[in-house]
Amino acid sequence: MTLGLALLLGIICVLIILSAFFSGSETALTAASRARIHALAKRGSKRARLVNTLMNKPEKLIGAILLGNNFVNILASVLATSVFITVFGEAGLIYATLSMTVLVLIFGEVMPKTYAITNPERAALAVAPAIRVVVAMLGPVTNAVQMIVRVLFRLFGRKKPKGMAGLSARDELRSAIELHHKQGGVVKRDRDMLGGVLDLHDMEVEDVMIHRTAMHTINADDGPGEIIDQVFGSPYTRLPLWQGKPENIVGILHAKTLLKAVRDAGEDLSKLNVRAIATPPWFVPDTTSLRAQLNAFLRRKTHVALVVDEYGEVQGLVTLEDIIEEIVGEITDEHDELETGVRSLPDGGVQADGSFPVRDLNRAMDWELPEDDATTLAGLVIHKAQTIPQPGQIFSFDGYRFEVMRRYRNKITSLKISREKKKAAR
Repeated sequence: MTLGLALLLGIICVLIILSAFFSGSETALTAASRARIHALAKRGSKRARLVNTLMNKPEKLIGAILLGNNFVNILASVLATSVFITVFGEAGLIYATLSMTVLVLIFGEVMPKTYAITNPERAALAVAPAIRVVVAMLGPVTNAVQMIVRVLFRLFGRKKPKGMAGLSARDELRSAIELHHKQGGVVKRDRDMLGGVLDLHDMEVEDVMIHRTAMHTINADDGPGEIIDQVFGSPYTRLPLWQGKPENIVGILHAKTLLKAVRDAGEDLSKLNVRAIATPPWFVPDTTSLRAQLNAFLRRKTHVALVVDEYGEVQGLVTLEDIIEEIVGEITDEHDELETGVRSLPDGGVQADGSFPVRDLNRAMDWELPEDDATTLAGLVIHKAQTIPQPGQIFSFDGYRFEVMRRYRNKITSLKISREKKKAAR
């Protein structure tokens, strides 16, 4: 072997090493957790701050790495072709193609990317200083390439995309939580709680409110003794007061405030004026997001709000506890009713009340029933069926089977739900 051929082979080896460096750097800098890098930067890591700077300009970063990687791969292939043709003649072209494909694939792509994907943060911190130099050196060339791309887009009558729309921060967090759950790093309860926090922005108060037909309310015109019996017999400490008609809410009566008033009145309950001790009702639109309503509850230091539609009609009631339960799950105490509204069946399905929330069933069974179409199971069936079904009717949609068990007037009161069994392929 001549000195010239040995030198070319050495250069080819160096180029393959550079190819591995560029490939691994691309994978490391795109797969590294921004949260971990940000945490390291806050602790004072200079390299972490450098990685943050590079990741904040993804177009320049990826453009420079791809430019460098393609350059060294093409140059290595050209030099290898020259060496093999010198040694083997025309057959060297085939040998060069096969050998460079194997070498670049194994040593220039698979090995470095495999290491980088398994140690993304460590690899990103290691290559950041060198990549910064590459980005600075190839910056003008990268800008020129981007300009050419913009011109070509205009020639074809298309606007250059400003960047990938990508996922929102909440969607990225949700995907990460789901991935860690599938890998066993996050238990189901923690996944549901973290997902509940993210869902507060997308859900509205009408999704969690207690409908007006299920509200515990008190007629302000009832006698003091009757009102006291109703309050102490209710599992709730805050009850809406109405006057004239149930939709006309005039205040919120707190059991603790009533108890103090009863003590002050002594034996003469005629002195008791529930309208005077009730707090003014607070009305909120049914389109208010749960996140905004939670902040409003904390800001006003209150726990109950009446939900109204666009016509100002009362649709239901939402409490601070209702919103918190969307995060941590059902909260019960010794005064709560024990009925859950859902019962497991031996075949893996459930029998549930029609008023049971779709979201709660999904969380309990780890199902994926559509939550955007309706709040309750009965509402979901009516939405899909486009009619109010009769008992015994069966519907199948979205991979689930729904059987109407009972109906009272226009209200579906009980449903049997199960996953549809997949048909075996013939």
